[in-house]
Amino acid sequence: MANDASSHDHDHDHGHDHGHGHGHHHAPADFGRAFAIGAGLNIAFVAVEATAGFITGSLALLADAGHNLSDVLGLLMAWAAVVMARLAPTARRSYGLRKGTILASLANASLLLVAVGAIVWEAVRRFGAPEPVATGPMIWVAGIGVVINTATALMFMRGHHDLNVRGAFLHMAADAAVSLGVVVAAIAIWMTGWSWIDPAISLVIAVVIVAGTWGLLRDSLDLALDAAPRGVDPAAVRDWLAARPGVTEVHDLHIWAMSTTETALTVHLTRPQNADADQFLHDVAHGLADQFRIGHPTLQIETGDSGHACHLAPANVV
Repeated sequence: MANDASSHDHDHDHGHDHGHGHGHHHAPADFGRAFAIGAGLNIAFVAVEATAGFITGSLALLADAGHNLSDVLGLLMAWAAVVMARLAPTARRSYGLRKGTILASLANASLLLVAVGAIVWEAVRRFGAPEPVATGPMIWVAGIGVVINTATALMFMRGHHDLNVRGAFLHMAADAAVSLGVVVAAIAIWMTGWSWIDPAISLVIAVVIVAGTWGLLRDSLDLALDAAPRGVDPAAVRDWLAARPGVTEVHDLHIWAMSTTETALTVHLTRPQNADADQFLHDVAHGLADQFRIGHPTLQIETGDSGHACHLAPANVV
């Protein structure tokens, strides 16, 4: 393990510099404006929609307003997480606050599911006692919601690679779908006079939200528990490393997310002949960024000396 110290130092330099173009990809700067515009528009719309819901007696409007409110909180959390991710590391928090983006995406998914629970609860209650609704204002207010939420979602569409921004996009896209459902419900009630359509549409809206949120919740939870990001195949990474020149063994491989856009890796590579150590580390760091979008690799090179076997080599040791 004579190369341990130099390997760590050298690889960090190359992996960090090169990763800015591949693995160290922060959310684009213009998403700050998107967050601000989206939050501002939705705060105003929530106030209008909640008022209209109480006046018209529409559960669908009130459900949409509650859902929009949770999305405003989600947008603000996602925005704060992006700001946190750009803060400089400290001695105690050597990765900075990048993990905040993962926590924000997890909180966003949780908020959506809580909102769904409230919608379903009230919808079931309304089935037993349907209430008349004023369909005209319901159509106009929900129609405005379709426009606002669609426009906001489009501002986040380019951030699909970032789980945090993807969460914001799903929030706004779900809101647009919810508002469209309210419009359909209002038209159906106006044509038929059936008040039960209002809570029925609310239940359909709840199903749509859960379907769109489940993947976000799953991926966010995985990243929060330091699982390899869904777009990275650990077996493929291991095979690629094992195929590097001179490598005879790969062990203690760990891949995890530093944030919703940055992936880190640590691994021990056994390489008996390591005369070109610096060039080897340079090439592997570049390859990991190019092939797998892993921008922060740390490699430990071992020569395979049987008298100094690595205690982390067994597969069952973490």
